[in-house]
Amino acid sequence: MQQHSPATPATPATPAALPVRYVEVVAVRRTSPRMVRVTFGGDALAGFRLDGPDQQVKLYFPRQGQRAPRLPGPPADGDVMRWYQAFHAIPEDERPWARSYTVRAHHPRHDTIDIDFVLHGTGTAGGPATRWARTAAPGDVLGMFGPSAYFARPVPLGTADWMLLAGDETALPAIGTLAEWLPEGARAVAYVEVADAAEEQVFDTRGDLTVHWLHRGPGAAGPGELLVRAVRAARFPAGSVFAWLAGEAGAVRALRRHLVGDRGLDKRDIEFTGYWRRALSQDDAPTEEDLAEARERLADAQ
Repeated sequence: MQQHSPATPATPATPAALPVRYVEVVAVRRTSPRMVRVTFGGDALAGFRLDGPDQQVKLYFPRQGQRAPRLPGPPADGDVMRWYQAFHAIPEDERPWARSYTVRAHHPRHDTIDIDFVLHGTGTAGGPATRWARTAAPGDVLGMFGPSAYFARPVPLGTADWMLLAGDETALPAIGTLAEWLPEGARAVAYVEVADAAEEQVFDTRGDLTVHWLHRGPGAAGPGELLVRAVRAARFPAGSVFAWLAGEAGAVRALRRHLVGDRGLDKRDIEFTGYWRRALSQDDAPTEEDLAEARERLADAQ
């Protein structure tokens, strides 16, 4: 297969308004049996900044035989849609796989960032991101788009009496950033569904955070069902609430319907994201429910 990716990846040239770059793995460690934390660095991360918690980037994974993913250079006018058109013009068998991830931590003094990868399945199972993360090593290179205003939606920390956080293991990186950004005295209650106790994490926070860990265990129901049942049965603290929901798309939609229909929350007081879909990947076409969710998110943002 002809190699199209650069032999020595470098940060795409200006304009800086288009945040596309190559990042290099500098460290890898297991934080739990099913979670890998990859630290990325390189000159491309000089000047990198985060404007708040829960900031997402899109990572681009090389195809087999490529040292780095093939990405188009930035257009002269910095137009992001023009860049995406050039990206989709790359032949499919050479075009990188793309997946969205939360930046778990930023270390400005070292120009590095941490991104956590959930390892789905066992052995060689899982999608391209999981397969890459299982063998990630210093020197490996990925492409990265973001953080960007195209992905960001500010979380109104401190504007409600308390915050509800609900998600599965894919939401743990974002929940960790939200916990760390809680102001002193701010109250939050989290419901987190994971495989078992080995996947639990400890969050540093100045706020008053209570975490309810929900273990699926062997022979459990489908992903997200335990989470939905727990939130439906929960006794909420008094006062106004802002809800943050993320994880399997069907579970997120069920939680949102419950909060609006049964708990009386205003839709504007709920931030929700379906990170993944049961039996589908980001490479699959969106379903009607996916499109409806996107329309609602757009409407809520206006």
